[in-house]
Amino acid sequence: MLDLTFEQLNNAKFELYEGNPVIRRFGVSPMIADPSVLTPDLTPDGKWRLYAHALWGVYEYLSDDGITFERGRKIVPRAMRPDMKKVGDVYYLFYERLQPLFGRAAGLLGGKWESAIYVTESKDLKNFSKPRPVLGYTMPCEKVGKKGHSLSNPFLIEENGVFRLYYSAGLTYIPDCKFTEPTYICCAESNSPSDGYVKREQPVISPDPDSRFFNLCCGCLKVYRLSDCWVGLQNGLYTDGKDSKSAIQLLRSDDGIEFKFVKTLLEPQMCGASDWMAQFVYASHLVRTGDELRLYFNARNTAFILSGREHIGFARAKI
Repeated sequence: MLDLTFEQLNNAKFELYEGNPVIRRFGVSPMIADPSVLTPDLTPDGKWRLYAHALWGVYEYLSDDGITFERGRKIVPRAMRPDMKKVGDVYYLFYERLQPLFGRAAGLLGGKWESAIYVTESKDLKNFSKPRPVLGYTMPCEKVGKKGHSLSNPFLIEENGVFRLYYSAGLTYIPDCKFTEPTYICCAESNSPSDGYVKREQPVISPDPDSRFFNLCCGCLKVYRLSDCWVGLQNGLYTDGKDSKSAIQLLRSDDGIEFKFVKTLLEPQMCGASDWMAQFVYASHLVRTGDELRLYFNARNTAFILSGREHIGFARAKI
């Protein structure tokens, strides 16, 4: 649970860090994306850790201040959209496991995309267990789309000994991007953090043609238990009638299942002369450090698959 009230979060004035992006793509990878953050109080050595995916898998980044990061090793290959959580004395890394690289290339070029949710465990963030599947395809909404099947964007929370795993399902083709994005937001529950999940029969959030912010598809949802309610940070995909875009929305819920829109937290924009977040503001991770909130996110400059580039930055607010 975040030590935070809804009023504090709703009143927080997030400002983009002036040194963004703090993590840039590297090598031939067009992206570094989907940050998942461990604050120093959760790590064995008191360092910040951020997990994000590039073309070749999920990488670990280390930092003394959560601002200047050094790239470490690749934790898992064939992986994207990580979620790192500590439960007791065990770390669980959930992620979207992909087909081999050539299969992914075929998917991007018009073939079938296939992915599912896996987990690997560690007690020291150095040695990780053999990855194993957590969720596979069982519901019609998980098989939506002509471009293949996808379960993605896992995000784990715990409430009174019950583990709830939110995830994205289905694929929606975005014409100006020339690739797909997740269609629905779903969730499953278990008494164990890493297996035995029972899925809810219906999605938590579905695309809404009348919505300004997810009229194409739902993207991903990160859910947090505050002291007085639940909140979700959603980055749906939408069109303004010309281009596709994505922004981070604040949602509120009394039960973590039914969410209502509150406001937009972060929209696409130019950052001075930089266009690094000009068209898409994507998956985020909210953390508290002292009297400061930090919203880590990745952003994309433009839609087309061959020219778009994704980097990671953050916004912060005093509380």
